[in-house]
Amino acid sequence: MENLNLIATKYTPSIDLNTNGIFSIVGKSYPENTFEFYEPMMQWLKKYFSNNTPEKTSVNMEIIYFNSSSSKLFFDFFDLLEENREEHNIEINWIYDADNESSEEAGQDFIEDFEDLTINLVTK
Repeated sequence: MENLNLIATKYTPSIDLNTNGIFSIVGKSYPENTFEFYEPMMQWLKKYFSNNTPEKTSVNMEIIYFNSSSSKLFFDFFDLLEENREEHNIEINWIYDADNESSEEAGQDFIEDFEDLTINLVTK
């Protein structure tokens, strides 16, 4: 299994999914077709979780802005992480700028919606 690396654009975040268990999603997320853009990531994750994976998986999310369709996708993403949390010791770092209240609130909302996941709010 190979790593998945997508370069950021004006409308999409950079995505770095590494087989060593360190994931990074950074940037803005408002692609024209959200589910089409994120499909390779979701398929990669399903394959990752079905294979032998590292003892711990760390997800670093630094999303500056995202639209409503990206929000729905992030719910699907967190659902997938939640389904695999026990076997894969998943920890999520929601990284936000101290001046970006909406990003902090989004992180807090995800914490409330996914109580079984370990989601840390990290100010940068």
